[in-house]
Amino acid sequence: MTDAATLAEQLIACPSVTPARGMVFDTLEAMLVPLGFAVERFVAGEGAPEEEGGPVENLLAVRAGPAGSRHFAFAGHVDVVPPGEGWTTGPFAPERRGAPGGELLYGRGAVDMKGSIAAMVAACADVPGDAGTLSFIITGDEEGPAIHGTRALIDRMRARGIRPDLILVGEPTSVNRLGDMAKIGRRGSVNIWLTVEGVQGHVAYPHLADNPITRLVAILAELKAMHLDDGTEWFQPSNLEATDLAVGNPATNVIPARATARISIRFNALHTGAELVERVAAVAARHGGTARAMISGEAFLTPPGDFSALVSKAVEAETGLVPELSTTGGTSDARFLKDVAPVIEFGLCNATMHKRDEAVAVADLEVLTRIYARIARAALAGT
Repeated sequence: MTDAATLAEQLIACPSVTPARGMVFDTLEAMLVPLGFAVERFVAGEGAPEEEGGPVENLLAVRAGPAGSRHFAFAGHVDVVPPGEGWTTGPFAPERRGAPGGELLYGRGAVDMKGSIAAMVAACADVPGDAGTLSFIITGDEEGPAIHGTRALIDRMRARGIRPDLILVGEPTSVNRLGDMAKIGRRGSVNIWLTVEGVQGHVAYPHLADNPITRLVAILAELKAMHLDDGTEWFQPSNLEATDLAVGNPATNVIPARATARISIRFNALHTGAELVERVAAVAARHGGTARAMISGEAFLTPPGDFSALVSKAVEAETGLVPELSTTGGTSDARFLKDVAPVIEFGLCNATMHKRDEAVAVADLEVLTRIYARIARAALAGT
């Protein structure tokens, strides 16, 4: 029941492309209830616009400790990205391959992040019930828009007066070997849609038209030349990238009436999403364009201290490695959870996440279980 590889197989066998609902949550609940967790499941985002990714199922599970004891939370997601074509075996038919001691477990979500959730569940069996309060904050929409997932869970927790002291997110943070990296922060993310309206006309009579492409290209050139920053002690420089450019003009002799583009900015703690949107909108306006933005999350940092030292100590005890503390990579639900409590991310090697034939070393699941158990016991003890 509490072997991480077996639990991971059960979770992988549940197709759960984002937004995940139903079977995968049934399976997780069945794992947690025998360990003493009170499980609450709810669906958020019903009737929401399609682009918001709902409806989304979420799970909040709590194993209450003695009154006044510390509270440690595991957090993560059971939704996965679409598997794509060309898998050696079925993406939702978990299979172990390789010699004993070097076995790999294959399946979509093995690394990102059903394997980590399985290790969290297995770890809880090794944490005494009187050590303190444990909880699971699990969403079915981390890989999607993430509007009705962890944010809805946080609202539910606040309504119930649930507030962990520390939170560990099980994203796959390790790079070359389990234990070589943990995340203590993430850059912020904002997507901005640019639109320039022009006047349609014949290419032979440009004085009778207004070509929006010319102005849109000028906007993109100015934005790309804009210096954001040189990075900080803990963050790499912010970067702005054009991710789409569209006109949709099938005619070769017509100046189009509209041109659009999309940019993405990954930014460090020197900026806020709103400030960057304002800067981009000002550039667009100078060229007669408009900007519409969606801020996915702000940059955050859990400063190195007692929590990161606790995690590092647990990792070193089981692997011999002291993890590098990093803020690299994309976004995660830690961007929301940091408003609840100090949050750190630590998990499996990320080499195969989102790839065909995603796989995790069975031995890594065993080690990760022990690491998570050490972290939980130390966090609850306040050491």
